[in-house]
Amino acid sequence: MKDGFLKVAAVTPDIRVADVAYNTDQICALIDETVENGAKVVVFPELCVTGYTCGDLFTQDVLLEDAREGILKLAEHTKGKDALIFAGAPLTVDGELYNVAAAFNRGRILGFTTKTFLPNYGEFYEMRQFCRGPEDARDILFDGERIPFGPKLLFEAVSMDSLVVSAEVCEDMWSAVSPGCQAASEGATVIVNCSASDETVGKDEYRRSLVCGQSGRLICGYIYANAGEGESTTDLVFAGHNLIAENGVILKESGRFRNGAVYSEIDLKRLMSERRRNTTFRPAAEHVLKRIPFEIGVEDTALTRKIPSSPFVPDREEDRAKRCEEILMIQAMGLKKRIAHTHAKNVVVGISGGLDSTLALLVSARAFDMLGMDRKGITAVTMPCFGTTDRTYQNACKMSVRLGACLREIPIADSVRQHFKDIGHAMEDHSVTFENVQARERTQVLMDVANQNGGLVIGTGDMSELALGWATYNGDHMSMYGVNASVPKTLVRHLVHYYADTCGDDKLKEILYDVLDTPVSPELLPPKDGKIAQKTEDLVGPYELHDFFLYYLLRFGYEPGKIYRLARYAFDGEYDDDTIYRWLETFLRRFFSQQFKRSCLADGAKVGTVALSPRGDLRMPSDACAAGWLRDLERARQRQI
Repeated sequence: MKDGFLKVAAVTPDIRVADVAYNTDQICALIDETVENGAKVVVFPELCVTGYTCGDLFTQDVLLEDAREGILKLAEHTKGKDALIFAGAPLTVDGELYNVAAAFNRGRILGFTTKTFLPNYGEFYEMRQFCRGPEDARDILFDGERIPFGPKLLFEAVSMDSLVVSAEVCEDMWSAVSPGCQAASEGATVIVNCSASDETVGKDEYRRSLVCGQSGRLICGYIYANAGEGESTTDLVFAGHNLIAENGVILKESGRFRNGAVYSEIDLKRLMSERRRNTTFRPAAEHVLKRIPFEIGVEDTALTRKIPSSPFVPDREEDRAKRCEEILMIQAMGLKKRIAHTHAKNVVVGISGGLDSTLALLVSARAFDMLGMDRKGITAVTMPCFGTTDRTYQNACKMSVRLGACLREIPIADSVRQHFKDIGHAMEDHSVTFENVQARERTQVLMDVANQNGGLVIGTGDMSELALGWATYNGDHMSMYGVNASVPKTLVRHLVHYYADTCGDDKLKEILYDVLDTPVSPELLPPKDGKIAQKTEDLVGPYELHDFFLYYLLRFGYEPGKIYRLARYAFDGEYDDDTIYRWLETFLRRFFSQQFKRSCLADGAKVGTVALSPRGDLRMPSDACAAGWLRDLERARQRQI
C-alpha cells in the first residue's frame, strides 16, 4: 500500500435470524464487492453467520453445524481474494460454545479470536449460551487443520511490516482493560471489532466516543462493524452503525438504520510515526500474543479519505470560532504572565497595517484587559519608510486609536538614508540590503522605545514566516516576546476575522476587514502608483501550500514524496502539479537553510500541535542538510512521470 495507506471496509450484511445459508451468501457477495473496491481488511459484525439474536437456538445442533459449514464456505470463497477478512460466528470447542471472530485470508482460516468479556446485564444475557474465551491462545483441530484459537492472536502481513491486526468482539471494547491494549503494546496497528450493539437513544454518540477514544489512546486504526437490519426485533433494534477511526479521529461513519459497507484508508505510516514520537507509548516488555502471518499484495491505494487543504484550520464555522477563541486566550495568557513577571509598565508593538502586527496588537489589548491595565500602556509604533502605502498606514493608525493604544509615528527614512551613506549603499540598489536595513532600523526603534517606557517589544512574526526564514535576522526576527510564533499564516487570517466579528465595534470591524483584504507584504520596496509593489506570496509561494507542507513534515514526519502526493490530492483544481512541486522544493530548501534563525528565537507560547521553538518541539541542527528530502521529492516526481 503506497505511502502506508491501507484501504479498509466495515460491512453490515442483510441477514435472516438462524438462516446460515442466506447469511453466508450475503457475506460472500459483500466480500466480492469490498475486495473489488480495493479493501484489504474487511470486517463483518458479531455472530453475523447465524445472526446475533438467535437466543437459545445457539444450543441447537442444527444451527451450530450450519455455522460450521458457513465458516468453511466463507473460507472457500476467500480463495483468490487479496484481503484479510473477519466475520463473527459461534464455535463449539471441547463441548463449550464460544463467540468468535473468524479470520480468513486467501482461502485459509487463519484463526478464531474469542470474545473475552461477555455482557450479562440489561438486555444482554450472553453467558446463558456462551463461555468466556480462554486466558491464552492455543491450536484447535477444525476440519482436519490446526487453527489458532483464543483471545491473544495477532495477524501480521508478510509483505508490510507496519500492518499488524488484532480483533476484539463487541463488549471487549467497552471493558475497562480491553484485549486491544495488549495487542497494541505488542505491535498491532489496526484493531477490528465484530460487534452487535443495539440502538437506544443517545447510544450512537457514546459508541462513537468509545471508538475514537480506543483508536486515540492505542494510536491505532480501528474498524468497527455493527449488526443491523435483519436481526430479531423481539426486544431490540440494531442500526448497522459502522465506524472507521484513526488515532482519535473518525475517518468514515455509516448512516444508521441501513445496511451496507463504508470504506476509508488508514495511514499506517502516520500511526507508526506517532508511536515513535510518543514516549509514553511503550512496547510490551514480553510478547505473549500468538503471531499469525498472512499474505496481502502491496499496491497503490486510491484515496477517498478527506485530506484538508488547510490542516491548521477547522472546516466547520463553529469549530473555527472555538479554535480562534482558544488560541487568542493562549496567546493573551502567555503575554499576561510575561508582563506580570517582568513588572513591565508598557508593551511596544510595531504596527504596519498588515495581518501579523494587527494580531499582535489585538492580543496585547486582550492581555492588558485581563491584567486590568489601561490600554494606553500599549505603544503602537508606525514607522513609515520607502515602501509604506497610504492604505496600510491609515489602517495601522486607525486601528491603534480605536483599540485605545498610544499611537506613535516615527518615520525612519532619514535614518535609513544616513545608514546607507555610512555603509556606502546606493539608494537605487534595491537588493536585500535595501530591505533589511529598514527592518533592522525598525527593530532598533522598537527596542529603544521599550527602554524609554519600561516595556517589552512584542514580536509579530508568525510560524509560517519562521519556517521559511522569511524574516530579517535581528530585525523583525527578534523581539522580547513573540505572541504569534506558533500561529501559522493561514490561521492568523481567521484569528483577525474572528476578532472583527466578535469585538462589538463596527468601526474597528471595518478597519480589520480592510486589513484582511490587503495583500501580504513587508512593504520594503517603493510602491508603484501608490499600491503595494512587493507581494510576499509572489516571492516565496502561497502560504496555504507552505502551511500544508509544514504540517505534514513536522506533525507526522511524512516523506516529501508523500506530502507531494497529498498536496496534489488536497489542492486538485487549485494548483497544478508543477506549481506544487516547485513550491515544495522551495519550502524544503528554505526550511533547512534557515534553521539558524529559529535556533535563537524569542520566547512565545505554543498554541497547537506544531511549533518551531528550539527549546520545545524542534531540536534541529542549524547545519542539517536537505539533500535526502529533496532526493525523495525528486523520486516521487519521477514515479509520477
